[in-house]
Amino acid sequence: MIKTTHCAIGLCEKLKKMKVAVIMGSNSDLPIMQKAITVLKSFDIDTEVDIVSAHRTPEKLVDFAINAHKRGIQVIIAGAGGAAHLPGMVASMSPLPVIGVPIKSRNSIDGWDSILSILQMPAGVPVATVALDGAQNAGILAAQIIGSHEASMLDKIQSYKEALKEKVNKAASEINSK
Repeated sequence: MIKTTHCAIGLCEKLKKMKVAVIMGSNSDLPIMQKAITVLKSFDIDTEVDIVSAHRTPEKLVDFAINAHKRGIQVIIAGAGGAAHLPGMVASMSPLPVIGVPIKSRNSIDGWDSILSILQMPAGVPVATVALDGAQNAGILAAQIIGSHEASMLDKIQSYKEALKEKVNKAASEINSK
């Protein structure tokens, strides 16, 4: 009997096609956005990372936004601080789901400027918004979006959620046994 692996039946190729772009307004955003990158890699999602400034490289932003889906990107995570126009501008031009990560920058108003810039999008141009500096949740949400139409990713998400549950139950058990 011939043993069949998932790769032999095309699952590995399918997994390699799952791709999320993680973009940010400047290099100073990378420490926060690295949390999304780490989560995506833990789910074996191919990740494209770039700096795309809405204000300093608007031509690059337009090219990125209108062509991301043509390169196989399925979800875009965009982090920005201050005026935080990057997620909304990308969402205005791309047919893909965009997850905005508001980042508390050095010249921020406690992060509220970023939060409100990303959260208050006009009707017809949605941006899913996570908490201030919430790049980890942005990575999980991107994986869940992919999992909504990819069974192998859905399985990974369910395992991840089960591990979270087990961690909480273990902590509760330790507290209660003292």
